[in-house]
Amino acid sequence: MFKGHPKGLIAAALANMGERFGFYIMMAILTLFISAKFGLSETTTGYIYSIFYASIYVLSLVGGLIADRTKKYKSTILMGLVVMAFGYVIIAFPTPTPVPNQALYLTLTSFGLFVIAFGNGLFKGNLQALVGQMYDNEKYKHKQESGFQLFYMFINVGAFFAPFIAVGIRNWWLKANNFLYESSLPELCHDYINKGGNLAPDQLEKLNIYASKAMANGEAVTNIGEFVNNYIDVFSRGFQYAFMSAIVMMVVSLFIYIANKSKFPDVSKKKSGSGDKASVEEIKMSAQEVKQRIYALFAVFGVVIFFWFAFHQNGYSLTYFARDYINLDSIKIDFGFTQIIGAELFAAVNPFFVVFLTPLIMWFFGFLDRRSNGGISTPRKIAYGMGIASLAFLFLMIFSFALPTKTELGTMSVDQINSIKLTPMVMIGLYFILTVAELFISPLGIAFVAKVSPPHLQGLMQGLWLTATALGNILLFIGGILYTNSPMWLTWFVFVAVTGLSMFVMIGMVKWLERVAK
Repeated sequence: MFKGHPKGLIAAALANMGERFGFYIMMAILTLFISAKFGLSETTTGYIYSIFYASIYVLSLVGGLIADRTKKYKSTILMGLVVMAFGYVIIAFPTPTPVPNQALYLTLTSFGLFVIAFGNGLFKGNLQALVGQMYDNEKYKHKQESGFQLFYMFINVGAFFAPFIAVGIRNWWLKANNFLYESSLPELCHDYINKGGNLAPDQLEKLNIYASKAMANGEAVTNIGEFVNNYIDVFSRGFQYAFMSAIVMMVVSLFIYIANKSKFPDVSKKKSGSGDKASVEEIKMSAQEVKQRIYALFAVFGVVIFFWFAFHQNGYSLTYFARDYINLDSIKIDFGFTQIIGAELFAAVNPFFVVFLTPLIMWFFGFLDRRSNGGISTPRKIAYGMGIASLAFLFLMIFSFALPTKTELGTMSVDQINSIKLTPMVMIGLYFILTVAELFISPLGIAFVAKVSPPHLQGLMQGLWLTATALGNILLFIGGILYTNSPMWLTWFVFVAVTGLSMFVMIGMVKWLERVAK
């Protein structure tokens, strides 16, 4: 599989696994943690989630600028790993719930998220640029696209295990304190804390039903006020212990990176005019060609904004949808000391399909290359990926027509809610289609940026690719607003529309982009 690729490729992918592990820990549990810890609504949580995920990517522009100016890509990447680990330490430190001072503790959590985002900015784009530099050599240049696909596949190995470990740790801590996982309880607990005796009778009845189910020893709940405070404290602390696993993986990635640092290219040692190919290309490239390349990259950046706006709902509105509308009991696994159950588990489906489908899609692209003397160009593949993303949300929209709104769900009894819940296969089918779209867009987009970027702007352009992702992420809160205020089918139709329209825009630019990329 790695035949004909630079020897540093697998080492770079393994070094990236810690970052992906932490990223998917966050994708799986961040919104649910914030809601459970601070009692914030889905919409308010969405603002924090959007800003955090936008910061992860926009700070990659800063990291790219630092690396491009200093030419110290490897040192910048190393510092990024250290800073990310420190950020996870901040948010993993156990604190009481309900929080005694919401402003203070929410600020502390937000600061920890910023530190993680800054470390990611130093790390992510520059490692991608480093992988691109491995293919500057003519020996490997023709393998660049498949190289990024392999890189993307292997970094998702860590992502696959992250949600299972997070859920296992959180539910282990619940079990250790004589509780079981109940997805609806944190929201109901905070409602009780905020309203007390004014909680509606039907909601109080629902709280008592779920509280009884959540007692591991089967005992009756005699003091609902005491139960509420204890449950959300244990529930939230379990999340914080789960964040600690990300610290461990960061340390593992750090050791892998340091051990293999010598295998990575070092552009700081390249001298202009020394015969190095990248330097010669930089000298020969005209100002007009540089402009055309930058315009082409910005055109692609503009299109993929809307893919990430839709795709990264997997850590936000799609997670809430799984919590509220999917029958989670049907996928419960009991190990005795812990239960593997929770909406967070669906975050593992995407990286699983990335690892499983990447070899198949690589074979498919290779087959097309052999059949049509060059196959499908990267810009056209990205356009098709946008169309596939549209189909993914259309799939979910079809299953959502008969579902009640989030507001209506709050007025229904436990039996009524259970009667409308969907099979987990709906989420698995959605993520299957969405992952195919991702594999048409993300690794190929990174390869396109590496190929088209002027050599002296590699880190900056990779940073701008991630900035486009940031712009999509800053819009994520819209998904939460739609989720809580609109018919469920309409929520998903918005994503059908934006990704579908983006496909047609991209198709309209394909011929121009193909000329620039030659």
